[in-house]
Amino acid sequence: MSAQIHKVEANEDVAGLAETRARVRGTNINEQTLLATDYLNHFNEIVMTLEMIPDMPELLEEAQAWRPKGYREHFGDSNVADKDLAVEVYELAPARYRQPFEETIRQMNRLVLRTLERIAEELVGGEVERLRLTTHNNSRLLQRLMDHASAIIHGSETTMDQAEIDALMED
Repeated sequence: MSAQIHKVEANEDVAGLAETRARVRGTNINEQTLLATDYLNHFNEIVMTLEMIPDMPELLEEAQAWRPKGYREHFGDSNVADKDLAVEVYELAPARYRQPFEETIRQMNRLVLRTLERIAEELVGGEVERLRLTTHNNSRLLQRLMDHASAIIHGSETTMDQAEIDALMED
């Protein structure tokens, strides 16, 4: 493992960061952000399951088994070729990318867990049309957040705030 590069927003170790970026070149890790899109596979699986629940309610139990996984945990459980490198360089990712990325992931985790609660309530209540609407709308919102996380991984420095997400969920 290479020496850790301590980041201070305005004073990043430019030479060390350049060396790290050279090491990730040609991998699934973005050279600029030092983040990997493979992490989003954890959310792709739950989105697909959520979308099937209205037609296959028995999948709720499988969906409820889903748990948030941190970046390191995901790659630790992964078979991705560059998983060890992804974990190693995560700490070196510039804060201007890692912070909005982590906030977006927190929002995604909250949304999945809240959606699962609502789906369970709607299934128990026999509210089939409401269930369809919940799974459709929340799956779309989760996909939008995943797209946002992907944009951060590819160099965007912004995040959606909780008020914006709450407004979207009310629609």
